Amino acid sequence: MVEMTADDFEELVSDELDQLPDDMLDGLENVVFVVEDRPEDGSLDLLGLYDGVAVTERGQYGFGEMPDRITLYRESLLALCDDVDEVRDQVHITLVHEIAHYYGIDDARLHELGWG
Repeated sequence: MVEMTADDFEELVSDELDQLPDDMLDGLENVVFVVEDRPEDGSLDLLGLYDGVAVTERGQYGFGEMPDRITLYRESLLALCDDVDEVRDQVHITLVHEIAHYYGIDDARLHELGWG
C-alpha cells in the first residue's frame, strides 16, 4: 500500500485529468470529479464510481440538472498499488473507465477494450 496525503492524491488526480485526451474531456457536460476516502460501505473493493445518466440514455437534459459525479476512492486506489507510479497509472485507468460510463460504455465493453 502506498502512503499519500489526501491533498497529494487530489493533486495527482488533477494531473491525470490534465493528461487525458481533449476529445475525451471536451464532450463532458455538467460533470464533477470528486475524491473520497472509501465507498459508503467502507470496503476497498471499488476504485471509482460514475453516478449519473449516460449521454446515450438521456432524454430531455438541460438547465437545472444536478451534475453527474465521478468519484475516485483514495484508500482503495492506494491499497491496490505498490508505488506512486502505479497509483498514477491506476488513477488514469479509473478515470478513463468512469468517463466511459458517462459516454454509455458498459463494463463488458470496457473489459473487451482492456479498460475493465
